[in-house]
Amino acid sequence: MPDATPPPRRNAYSRLLDKATRILAMRDHSEQELRRKLSAQPSFPGKPKSEEDPFTPEDIEKVIAWCYEHRWLDDEQFASRFIASRSRKGYGPQRIRQELQSKGVERATGETAMMNCEVDWQAMAREIAERKFGEPLPTEWKERAKVQRFLMYRGFFMEDIQYIYRNFAD
Repeated sequence: MPDATPPPRRNAYSRLLDKATRILAMRDHSEQELRRKLSAQPSFPGKPKSEEDPFTPEDIEKVIAWCYEHRWLDDEQFASRFIASRSRKGYGPQRIRQELQSKGVERATGETAMMNCEVDWQAMAREIAERKFGEPLPTEWKERAKVQRFLMYRGFFMEDIQYIYRNFAD
């Protein structure tokens, strides 16, 4: 008859490192996002609480340090990739900055990434407005206000929006 003893449990650090690996394999994360996800204790409805050791803040710090050491975690790289991704989806610089801050990226890191990105925000604002409202863009005041509200909601600066109408003959 086979031995019915359960396999030995892994320590909290190795389980936490596995969890970080799975999280970072899906997409890039900021340090704050990863910390939040690692510190969350899983709970499944209908299942009893796990008897495994809870993760300590020291274990989380060690895993974060390991991720930085192996270059799996980098807020600068995360910010530049996030900006590229969100700009491809049609969001402007104001909204992207706000989202970066909500994900825990420092303001200076976000600003550096914004300065280094190669996005022409004015051209993008025009392209998005034309996609939404058709070409040529409306010139009536009421319809122009609608275009402006839409682009401001998307996170474009008013200067970029006004540039569209200033150079309307282009």
